[in-house]
Amino acid sequence: MRLDLFRSLWGWQGDWAICAAEVRRMGAVGVEARLPGDPFAQRALRQSLQQEGLDYIAVVFTGGDVVPRQDWTLQQHWDRLEASIEGAQAVGARFLNVLPGNDRWPLAKQVEFFGRAQALADAAGAVCSFEIHRATSLYSPWVALDVIAQLPQLRFTADISHWVVVCERLLDDPADDLSPFIERVHHIQARVGYDQGPQVPHPAAPEHARALAFHQGVWERIWAAQRARGQAVTTLTPEFGPDGYTHLLPFTQAPVADTWGLNQWMARAEREHFAQWRAAQPDPAAVPLS
Repeated sequence: MRLDLFRSLWGWQGDWAICAAEVRRMGAVGVEARLPGDPFAQRALRQSLQQEGLDYIAVVFTGGDVVPRQDWTLQQHWDRLEASIEGAQAVGARFLNVLPGNDRWPLAKQVEFFGRAQALADAAGAVCSFEIHRATSLYSPWVALDVIAQLPQLRFTADISHWVVVCERLLDDPADDLSPFIERVHHIQARVGYDQGPQVPHPAAPEHARALAFHQGVWERIWAAQRARGQAVTTLTPEFGPDGYTHLLPFTQAPVADTWGLNQWMARAEREHFAQWRAAQPDPAAVPLS
């Protein structure tokens, strides 16, 4: 099994040629970024990606943004997803990373939403990887497991840091069995969270060693499940970000670490981590991903 790294463009603004050079220096194959809603912007994005030889993971929000619009109906979420699938395919995305639904919906509504959402993806021949994220339908591991019990065909993006915050603990108790979720993870977003926040100040700091080890343990279980399914490629995006995630000093608001530096560190660490994990066990014959 091969590891394909992607660079998150969360908070990025700049020149595409410089971005592509940085992507290659970090050993990545492409970028993970929001899908523009405007068809002209989508065509411009496709042209930039093709010109720089970059693969692409499209980030989309069925509720309009990271925090979903509270007045949107199920139909509006489905309409947004359907349009996003069309746009992502026009840009040439490898797959869609979808921030889905709304955390306030009852379970029956969540199941209805995901059932139709998966049907839209299947009809279009698209891969939708539903991201676990606060404020969305997958804000809680326990809600996610209830959804999986009724819709086992779903695939997910694991940003486990969000669940660590929601549950206010590392989910390493024997009772915290996330196996049904781990067995269905399609993509990993690699950020290290802790019990009071979705992003540690720096994952290399010794005071955060236990949190790092927990996240890496989850990622190893995901890789093992993917390998058992016969996947030839696994994807991972280091996703330390700004917007209240990178810690700031009081009064000056100076960041305690450089966000790009954090993501470079995580890319190096996980490239080495994956190589060590793969070397520790024989890799069975794999079949290409569809």
